[in-house]
Order: sequence, then C-alpha cells, then structure tokens
Amino acid sequence: MKVGFIGLGNMGSPMAMNLLKAGNELIVFDVVEANVAFVIDQSKQKAISCKNVYELANMDLDVIVTMLPASQHVRSVYLGENGILENVDSNTVLIDSSTIDPQTARELHTLANAKGIALLDAPVSGGTAGAQAGSLTFMVGGDDNTFQKMKPFFEQMGKKIFYCGRAGNGQVAKVSNNLLLGISMIATAEAMTLGVELGMDPVVLANIINASSGRCWSSDTYNPYPGVLESTPASRGYTDGFGTDLMLKDLGLACEAAKSVKQPIMLGGLAQQIYQAFSRQGNGHLDFSSVINFFKNH
Repeated sequence: MKVGFIGLGNMGSPMAMNLLKAGNELIVFDVVEANVAFVIDQSKQKAISCKNVYELANMDLDVIVTMLPASQHVRSVYLGENGILENVDSNTVLIDSSTIDPQTARELHTLANAKGIALLDAPVSGGTAGAQAGSLTFMVGGDDNTFQKMKPFFEQMGKKIFYCGRAGNGQVAKVSNNLLLGISMIATAEAMTLGVELGMDPVVLANIINASSGRCWSSDTYNPYPGVLESTPASRGYTDGFGTDLMLKDLGLACEAAKSVKQPIMLGGLAQQIYQAFSRQGNGHLDFSSVINFFKNH
C-alpha cells in the first residue's frame, strides 16, 4: 500500500518503520525536521519526505496514519484549508493513532463522514518497546466494515487489535486504560517504597507481589523500583519511556471525559494531582514510573 505517516516521534517513528518493513511505500512528514531525517536515514532512503501536510494529503495515498501529541495537534493537521480533510482523496482511509479526547475524535469522524472519507480512531498501548517490536495493542473506533478491511494493516504494527465500536470508542478505551495505569503505577510505587523503607529487598518484594494478589502490569512488567527489572526505564534513569507529562495529559483527558458524563473518578483525580505536583518539580520529561521518587522523597 501507499502509506502517508504524520508524526514521527518516539512512537510514530518505529510504527512507520514497521510499515515500511512490511513492504508498503512510505511517505512521511513531521514538523521536527530531525525526526524526518532520522526515518529517512533508518529506511536507507526508501521513505519519502513531504514539506507539509497539504503536500502529503495530495499524494493519492491508500492510507494516512497520524500519531500526534494532543488534540490541538490533531485538529491542526486534519482541519483547515491546508489540512487532511480538505485535500485527501475519498479513497484514502484515515487512521488517527494519537491519544485525544473522545469528543474531538467524534467530531472529526462526523466531518470526515460528511465528505465520504473513512476515518478510524485507533490509539495504542504498549509504549515505545511495543512500537519497536510491532507488538502494540490497537483500540479502534469507527465503521466496522472499514475496521475489518484495515485489520491486516494494523497487524503490521501490532499484535492485539480490538474493535471498540462506534466512532470515538477507541479513545474511550484508551483513556479508561491509562486512567487505570496511572493509578496502578502510583499504588505500586507507594507499596514498593513502603516495603523497602521497612527493610525489604526490592527484588524479593517485587517477586512476592508478582506471585500474590497485588500483581499488576505496573509491578510485574514495568516495575518503578530501580534494579528490579533490567528492561524498564527505572533501570536506566527513567529515560526513553512514557513521559510523566504524557501520563498527566492522559489523566486530564480521563477527568474531562468523566466530567462530561458526571462520572466520579476520585482516584483518577488524586492521581492527576500527584503527577501534576511531580511534574512541577521538574520531572515531566522522565518516564511516568519515576513518580516513585515522589514517595521516596517524602
């Protein structure tokens, strides 16, 4: 397929490379020129770059994938006279894998459908390691027929592909999942810190938790205590992971979505405040599991 990819950050770059490895023709754009240069270099000049969104949208593509930081960036890329929706061919399938609020996703679906353009919201879980390994989980909202058609395409970047239902439901699944992830990471950090302060070896404590009722992904796969798991950001200074500020953004999306339906999320609100305080201490760039230092420093 002829694929356009917009947004070549820590997640988008390896996702785009996996699409190229699968045999697709790849056309890319990012506002950060260094990101584009990196993908072109990694592809050994097989990927093609565009100067802007307008140029990419006019290239008669089969698919355009966007992987952008936040709702405002998605709006700027999709909307306006130079945006995707005004310039793309109706035969092109649009896939937004950004994590944004469900309301914006549904608004974009409505605008795309009015132009006869197929759009799927398809945020991901699995982090940078999953993006590199091609083992991401996709949560997809939108037209079922379009989803079935594009499922093999998603499988070039991920291992678990879930159809979530109507437009925006992919984002609903993502914010719900990350709400739980943010809370569970804080709980794991708090428990690990308490155990170590009371005299436990962190590796022994983690092994016990992971064989007991406290086990969760934050403890057995992404443990926040340094030295417990060699492959996690905690064992490399909390670098090259899912940033604290990104988790703070996702918790904000969850809290705003909850407000729109008057659904109380008390632990979610507390988790948001903890990450916000931790970010204000200058830790926004560190992996979100570094929130354990919020407890270790108190």
